[in-house]
Amino acid sequence: MKKYLLAIIVVALSATGTMAQSLQLLGKNHAMQRIEVNSRYLLLPVQEREDIASVKVMVNNQEVKSLNIRLAVDKIDFYVPLEIKKITDKVGSNKVLLDIFFHGDRRYTGAMKDFICWKEMKQSDTFDTTNREAFRPAYHHTPAYGWMNDPNGMFYKDGVYHLYYQWNPYGSMWENMTWGHSTSRDLIHWEAQPTAIEPDALGTIFSGSAVVDKPNDRVVAFYTSAGEKSQVQSMAISKDNGKTFEKYDGNPVLVSTEEDFRDPKAFWNPELQKWNLILAVGQEMHIYSSSNLKDWTFESSFGKGYGCHDGVWECPDLVKLQVRGTDKQKWMLICNINPGGPYGGSATQYFIGDFDGHKFTCDHKDTRWMDYGKDHYAAVTFDNAPDGRHIILAWMSNWQYANQVPTKQFRSANSIPRDLDLFEYNGNIYCGVTPSKELLTLRDKVVKNVPRTGEIVVDTKGSCEVVLSNHLGEQVVMKYDAAAKTFSMDRTRSYASFSEAFPCVTTAPVYGNMKQMRIFLDNSSIEVFDAEGRMAMTNLVFPTEPYNKISVKGAKATIYNFKK
Repeated sequence: MKKYLLAIIVVALSATGTMAQSLQLLGKNHAMQRIEVNSRYLLLPVQEREDIASVKVMVNNQEVKSLNIRLAVDKIDFYVPLEIKKITDKVGSNKVLLDIFFHGDRRYTGAMKDFICWKEMKQSDTFDTTNREAFRPAYHHTPAYGWMNDPNGMFYKDGVYHLYYQWNPYGSMWENMTWGHSTSRDLIHWEAQPTAIEPDALGTIFSGSAVVDKPNDRVVAFYTSAGEKSQVQSMAISKDNGKTFEKYDGNPVLVSTEEDFRDPKAFWNPELQKWNLILAVGQEMHIYSSSNLKDWTFESSFGKGYGCHDGVWECPDLVKLQVRGTDKQKWMLICNINPGGPYGGSATQYFIGDFDGHKFTCDHKDTRWMDYGKDHYAAVTFDNAPDGRHIILAWMSNWQYANQVPTKQFRSANSIPRDLDLFEYNGNIYCGVTPSKELLTLRDKVVKNVPRTGEIVVDTKGSCEVVLSNHLGEQVVMKYDAAAKTFSMDRTRSYASFSEAFPCVTTAPVYGNMKQMRIFLDNSSIEVFDAEGRMAMTNLVFPTEPYNKISVKGAKATIYNFKK
């Protein structure tokens, strides 16, 4: 399903060459490695259970890059590439000094001179991104390698969807936040692109957004620069449709004395004839306006007395949506929170109300969740989506165990794309979440056996139960209770030895009678929707062997295999 077309050429690691190097030990935890660069990449060996090592890359006595990496001590889990020749070509020298400080306790890891990383560090003109993970999704977006969390800067332009994401290029745990980049023409098949925005003197690159500035034919990205002691908002401009960005020389464009000040989401407001920007500040959302995308005026804040406040508010969005079957439109403010989710850890809440370009006014006091699974977070929409659509993607994981899920080459995927709207039920307005129409193109043949990747359409006449299982007795149980108007998913018997927080039963309200449910299966996830978009639930699963049996009670199931 997925293509990885990084500027990295895909071949085996056996093609790596030797390198001239000299190791100097400066103490129990400090070393320097001299390298004569003769290849495109320096392949760094990683051992996940080790502590972080801080690495400064120096050329001509100047620090040109810094990163944190779990360098291998006695076992190599995988390699990651440092594009070292690109660095040296900029300064006209092929001599590099790596200044490395290990933060681990030598009593447990042994003498630094014996670390395996010194012997196995290699140079190569190629890097192998061939998938080696049984749990890597087939039709969900994932990074070619490394850690991924929040989707960032999503926009649509000239027939192409752009997805940037929080990325660690040097390991499969959270660190070194950078904007990775992927593109798609159909929201299903994604192609990996070169790194978009890298850390600088202001800090690492946290979450943010991008807008299509049509009058100036450019794309403008906003992101949080996360320094050691503060978080500020920065801007970068692309004149080649999002392939490359040039950082604004007037950064930062927004600052605050607040400790948690991040995740700017900008959008054009035609009613105001200005740009608006909403960002997370502690447990509030702050709203700004601007005429030029550079100078921002504070308008108002929202949050006190509304929704869940059991964690930090993050990754906001503010969109105007149509109410089904009416001529009404309402605004929806999206607020991702961690912790505080209905079943522990991170989740996405939302608020329905009115927005005049200056202030958001909420219509309700109750807490409402966009998705009642445990693995739906950092959900934000694409800017400039076609046909007036509001398409949203989420990070498909949970901070309680995201660093521990049983993969290594990569960690984390995005949810399937979903279209948002609003619907009325018993006098209240709720968020509607429907799988995007592009997913219908994946359907292949109707089959009898449960596929590893596919969709199960369940037609109900009342309460029903669907059980997916394998020969080892592992299972996931899904139940619709028509009387209680609830849907639940029990994954307590799915493989979960990596985290005590993983086993759970998640339950969602269903607004009205659910006549049909759609169940999307991938190698490590199950996403369930009321076909009319009135319920969504996203949960990861890691069965020791794929689920290959299905039991259905009280309903009829049609199983579609997905195209390869």
